[in-house]
Amino acid sequence: MLSLSYRSSNPDGWVQPRPHTDASLRRMKHGPIRPLEEPGFFARLFGAR
Repeated sequence: MLSLSYRSSNPDGWVQPRPHTDASLRRMKHGPIRPLEEPGFFARLFGAR
């Protein structure tokens, strides 16, 4: 059975910390912060929270 593997001296991208980005730049790129769960149809209709 042939086993091919890729080896590199560079560390993986997920190991390295991400560079700092300003909050305003993140908002321009990704949009405003949204809740994890969007309110349902009736919650929006009747304004329940």
